[in-house]
Amino acid sequence: MELLFGIIVGVIALTLLVVLHELGHAIAAKRNGVVVEEFGIGFPPMAWGKKLKDTFIGKNVLFSVNWLPLGGFVKMQGEHDSATKKGDYGAASFWAKTKILLAGVTINWLTAAFLLSVLAVTGLPQVIPNQFSVAGDTTVVNGPVQLVSIVKDLPAEKAGFEANDKIIRFAGQEIKTSQELIDVSRANRGKTVPVIYERDGTEATKTVTLRDGSGSAFGAGVGQASQTHSTWSAPIVGIGVAGQLTYETLKGIVTILGNLVTGIANQFSGDAATRQAGSKEVGAVGESIAGPVGIFGILFPAASQAGPTQLVLLVAFISIGLAVMNVLPIPALDGGRWFTMAGFRLFRKELTKEREEKIQATGFMILMGLVVLVTIADVGKLIK
Repeated sequence: MELLFGIIVGVIALTLLVVLHELGHAIAAKRNGVVVEEFGIGFPPMAWGKKLKDTFIGKNVLFSVNWLPLGGFVKMQGEHDSATKKGDYGAASFWAKTKILLAGVTINWLTAAFLLSVLAVTGLPQVIPNQFSVAGDTTVVNGPVQLVSIVKDLPAEKAGFEANDKIIRFAGQEIKTSQELIDVSRANRGKTVPVIYERDGTEATKTVTLRDGSGSAFGAGVGQASQTHSTWSAPIVGIGVAGQLTYETLKGIVTILGNLVTGIANQFSGDAATRQAGSKEVGAVGESIAGPVGIFGILFPAASQAGPTQLVLLVAFISIGLAVMNVLPIPALDGGRWFTMAGFRLFRKELTKEREEKIQATGFMILMGLVVLVTIADVGKLIK
């Protein structure tokens, strides 16, 4: 049931984000004199369509709802760079094309910044080190201390504690921070102490005999979720955190690509140990990548269990991910189309319709191949 709910939520969220992305293209096209012919939700075959005489993205635009629900599209007149008729995308100036291509990326990024701004008011979880905030307008609220992990054969496991248990009192002392729990357990080494905890909304008490000597006295990893609340600075915080997450996303992509290249290169080395290390690096890259199935089947169910704050935060993450991916120089994506256009212009080469179609089709096939491979990996993770 959770998997089904995750897929439904994931499809809706991803479709909305892609529709907003395409809406950015359509608005920018209209503002720069390019005729928008169709705006579609989902992908063909068409389930329903109607021509609208006058809209904010143009006149006589076909609005369609299509059977494949993952995303949407905008169709412009004369989409090839070499098109020359009035109203053609190809007839627009280089600067106008740049604005049209990057408008979707901008909308996704601004959507993420808006969602983060809302969370800055209602409670923005601290998800990265040194997360941006405005010192004079920030209140930090700490959540309950929770057990993140239980170490086998140590006192916490023997007493019957489980991950996600919330510790309220330990050895008669109220626990407000993770460090307090660590300090109190150390101070009571070798003693048998009562622990009041909460599990699934119900309070209970257990008695635990703490370990004496060196090492962990209690035998559990602890954590504490923190949220920041802002008022007038919420939009600034939203933009600042969106910028930090964009940087972290780009850094993560560079790291993954670097590890992939290194791993593949090591697999062709004559040294057996190096080849084995290369295989592990490539495997680690595969484990760190998730496609649509991974997002719908793993991330969204987790968010639905955690609550609306985590779900909104996750949608903001994905919106930033869409923005970053689309700005990369990958053919068939916005960044790839821009780099192709700019490259041919820089080297004073004619970008014919045939050349552009060949470049974009090749990029699309490679992209789809990667999606298939990642999807197969996602299914394997779900089975496990």
